[in-house]
This record gives sequence, structure tokens and C-alpha cells, in this order.
Amino acid sequence: MDSRAGNDVWAAGQLYEPYVGRWSRLVAREFLDWLAMPSGKDWLDVGCGTGALSQTLAERCRPAAVTGVDPSAAFIEHAKAHVRGPVRFLVGDAQSLPLDAGSVDAAVSGLVLNFVPKPQVAVEEMARVVRPGGTVAAYVWDYAGRMELMRCFWDAAAQLDPAAGALDEGLRFPLCRPAPLAELFGGAGLQRVERREIEVSTRFRDFDDYWSPFLGGQGPAPGYAMSLDEPRRAALRELIRSRLPAAADGSIGLVARAWAVRGTKA
Repeated sequence: MDSRAGNDVWAAGQLYEPYVGRWSRLVAREFLDWLAMPSGKDWLDVGCGTGALSQTLAERCRPAAVTGVDPSAAFIEHAKAHVRGPVRFLVGDAQSLPLDAGSVDAAVSGLVLNFVPKPQVAVEEMARVVRPGGTVAAYVWDYAGRMELMRCFWDAAAQLDPAAGALDEGLRFPLCRPAPLAELFGGAGLQRVERREIEVSTRFRDFDDYWSPFLGGQGPAPGYAMSLDEPRRAALRELIRSRLPAAADGSIGLVARAWAVRGTKA
């Protein structure tokens, strides 16, 4: 992630992975297939976090090299310990990337741009480090719509506590919609800007598999959950439990939708 605002916490890779990292990996596959880049290219993963997108890149795209950049030293250490392949990781800011101009063929970003204080600067930086004719692309969650694991959480939280709305990503991040994303990329001077939706299935073994990641404190929703005292957290937990579509075996099937956008550097 990158330069997170407010009370958003992103520090522990082992806690982030079961919350969002595992689902980001599913989206990353669809995202990279859409980009359809040739093998042997140099890639940059901006806001690489725990390395979900970088690892998928290394496994699926046969890159010459991948550089992952993230401001969280803890996430970078987690990525170094778990990601294999022609990948290096650097601590750095999306708004001032530690790479030379025109040094990569593609700059991508997963689940990050809405957390950057100045996303326009971040996309301009991504374009700066890409060679002419290269690709700049990103995806973000559809927080206000079909990112259901978070939508279920915030709808229940707002019912119990109207103040929770101030933390709801669906309200905080109007960028995470197709038109604003396309405008962001066009404003950075990118050509042939395209956008698409990516939906993946998020299946939980049982309610605990859904709920436990919210106790890790990584991100706005888990941060809010852990700010509650135990009675209020229990009330929220049980309200969510009553609303989730559990199958006969206790498993819970939801949908995670992301919006993706890409453009070409002139």
C-alpha cells in the first residue's frame, strides 16, 4: 500500500494476507491476463504490499525483472521472505518513485491508488518511469458496490453506529469507480485508456474464516472493529453473521469486484 491516510493501518503482512491479500491474488491473475504483456519485460509494482501482485507477475508473465515498491518496511520484509523469482523490493513512495525515467516496460498497481494522498501524482510517476509505448495499469476494489466482504461489514457497522460511515471506503473513495479512474489516467497524459470490471469468488470456510481477519487491525474495517469495546464488537459480529449467506455446510460465498484501468505512454 502507499502513504495511507487517517487511521488506516498497514504494517503486518501475516495479518493482511488473510484479510485482503488472498483475494487480491485472484484479481491479479485476471488483471494480468487482460494486460497480455509479452514475456521478457521489466515491470514495476507500485504499492506492492505483501507481494500479491508481484508474485503473480513472476509466476504468470515470465518477466525479465519485477521491482516492488511500498512505504511499509514491514510489508517489504514480508514480501522479501515470501516472493520468489526475478523480483526485488524497495521501500519507497508512489508519489516519488525510486526509479529512473523510462526504466520499465509496465508500471502496475493493485488496491493502492485510493490510499495515496495525491493519486494523480502517483499515476504521473508511474508514467514517468515507463518507456514510450509502455503500459500503466491499476485495479482498486469496488468498495461502494460488489466488494461484498467489506460491504457487508460497513452496512452492518453503519446500522449500529452512524459514525462508522466516516471510515467506510465506499464513501471515502469516490475514485474507485470506472469514470474517475479513466479520468485519472487521461489526466496523466496516457493514451488509449481502457477500463473493465473484474469479479472473483470469495469463499469462506465458515463464519470464523470471514470474521477472524477483521481482528487483525490491518486496514479501515479491521481498524474500526478493533477500536470497539468487546460488547459493541460482539454486536457487530452477530449482526453480520445473521446477514451472511451461509450454505448448509457453513461455508459463505461472496463476490469481490474490482475496477481495472490501463493506458499507454505516448
